[in-house]
Amino acid sequence: MSISPLKKITLYGQQKQKKAVLGKLQELGCLHLNSLNSQAAATPLSGPTPQAKAALTFLLNSPGRRKQVKDPALFNAHQIELSALALQKQLLALADEWDFLHSRSQVLKNWGDFTFPPAETLAPLKFWFYMVPLQELPQVAATPYVWQLIRKDNRFAYIIVISADKPENLPVLRTHTGGKSPAELRQRLETIEFTLEDLNARRLSLTRWCFLFSKNLGHLEDQANRLAAAELTYEDEPFFALNAWAPSDQIKKLHALARQKQLVLEVASPAEHEIPPTQLRNPPSLAAGQDLVTFYTTPSYWLWDPSIVVFFSFTCFFALILSDAGYAAILGLLLLWLWPKMSASPLGRRLRILFAAMVGAALLWGFLVGSYFGIAPHPKHVLSWFKILDLHDFDAMMKLSILTGVGHLVIANLSNSWRWRHSLKALAPLGWSIIFISGTLLWLSRNLPADITHYKQIALGGLGLGGIMILFFTQVKGPLLKRVFCGIKNFALLSSAFGDTLSYLRLFALGLASASLATTFNNLAGQVYGAIPGIGLLFALIILVLGHAINFLLASASGVIHGLRLNFIEFFRWSISEEGYPFKAFKLKET
Repeated sequence: MSISPLKKITLYGQQKQKKAVLGKLQELGCLHLNSLNSQAAATPLSGPTPQAKAALTFLLNSPGRRKQVKDPALFNAHQIELSALALQKQLLALADEWDFLHSRSQVLKNWGDFTFPPAETLAPLKFWFYMVPLQELPQVAATPYVWQLIRKDNRFAYIIVISADKPENLPVLRTHTGGKSPAELRQRLETIEFTLEDLNARRLSLTRWCFLFSKNLGHLEDQANRLAAAELTYEDEPFFALNAWAPSDQIKKLHALARQKQLVLEVASPAEHEIPPTQLRNPPSLAAGQDLVTFYTTPSYWLWDPSIVVFFSFTCFFALILSDAGYAAILGLLLLWLWPKMSASPLGRRLRILFAAMVGAALLWGFLVGSYFGIAPHPKHVLSWFKILDLHDFDAMMKLSILTGVGHLVIANLSNSWRWRHSLKALAPLGWSIIFISGTLLWLSRNLPADITHYKQIALGGLGLGGIMILFFTQVKGPLLKRVFCGIKNFALLSSAFGDTLSYLRLFALGLASASLATTFNNLAGQVYGAIPGIGLLFALIILVLGHAINFLLASASGVIHGLRLNFIEFFRWSISEEGYPFKAFKLKET
């Protein structure tokens, strides 16, 4: 786990080379570009249009897909875009029309199969259709209008009123029927269905271009990125200059490019006042921790990478909150089902390793506490051999939760101390680590016999030592009085230290709640089964399935939410004091 050390590089070359140089740099894909042109942001960029992306999405979402054409000589991106968008517009319009006409035909069938007479034969009279509740039919009879009852069902009377003007004082609003008869509607619906079938066949035919279309969009985005990069350079005829951050291990490649293109390359280490972008690097098997960290924040370049600590701590917290091997087994089955699908993207491949670790930790913890869908194994059963902890032992589980939290926060402060290892400022976070440990030792020693006092003395001595380190080394520059004042201000974090430590009790509380709910549903199902012979078995199964499904969802959600919260709030409060910004590589788009 590390933050990549960066170098600031500046390239100088002739303007006639700029396009070719930018292309090579984009192929290398190792630079985070800085602007040397204050007007760059105002320059419009070209690239794939929203219409082109919409056309590709339309084709990719087709229910089927044809064999892909790979020869770009046969491909016309503009023509495919126009055809796909026109086809999409037709399909949407026809689908809307079909929905409307189908809804109207369902209404008209209540009046039977009829046709409208020519308008001139009735003029000035018109037909007005009504669905009248049966209890309100006498009100219609009391009106002066001419009307005809067509049909009744158990709720409505379907009538037609003949009148030149819209009838007034009827108990219900009229039903809109349009000018088409049911037979005409059926004919139009059939025509639309045939047309939709033909259009979908054309859509399926166009899907043969998805590969080339997608690749073409990638090229357009690469071109847009090169144009944007060109706007970030400084130009002074006949030369140009480009400034960027580059990982230290890529400098040799940049030197090789500079020799090849006859460029001038300057390399410098970042100054203390500069804030380079942050590029996190972790082993592929643990890179999901990096995704968790950047989901919430990006550490400053001058800090440290907490990705691996977050990976393992989140995994452990999730297991402690789930606290059931049966639920962990269900998660394992879901992961096995999703495993092949998650291999489609780099993010999916990273996350499935994290999920596998979460399932493994949850299974192990479930064995240790002896909970299997809320059922404890019989003392003589082989599973009972693994049970060494009891979730209902409140004192032991509270101590375990507090010790877990203290360990987590000590790691945060020690990491902060390591960051300042070349300065006396490292003693302040080290002092906080000593205070966390000493405070915990003092709390644990409260139940010790009175004649054993050295533990309390050690704890009190540690609290004093930690306080002195915080007081004098929170600030290491300036007059002594100013440094002491900064140390006194830092003591305000004592309340946060106490509150953050107690926050880890949620591991015990949520784990106990999950196990207790599982046991409650089991007991309730058993009582129903015993109280109602026969059909009670069905009711008991319903209670078990629904109860455990709800508890499973609640426990899983709690494990994720609170597992992340303890890392993002409590842990980061003591370890990530400054936020940075991510390293964005100028590189070719992956296709």
